[in-house]
Amino acid sequence: MSDIQEKIEQARQEAHAISEEKGATSPDAAAAWDAVEELQAEAAHQRQQKSETEPFFGDYCSENPDAAECLIYDD
Repeated sequence: MSDIQEKIEQARQEAHAISEEKGATSPDAAAAWDAVEELQAEAAHQRQQKSETEPFFGDYCSENPDAAECLIYDD
């Protein structure tokens, strides 16, 4: 599991524990769940950045139509 996913899981467990101990509507529980949401947002941001920097296979084939992996064979 990636580092950010581990942090999300730890934060989620802590938020559950705080919610049980102090109540789901307590300020401490709200802060704990906010931390979980922030970590999830960061994970989504990292995934988006990664997908923007990696070229899509279609783009590769458009630029390299003779590459072996882009050739299409008719039966």
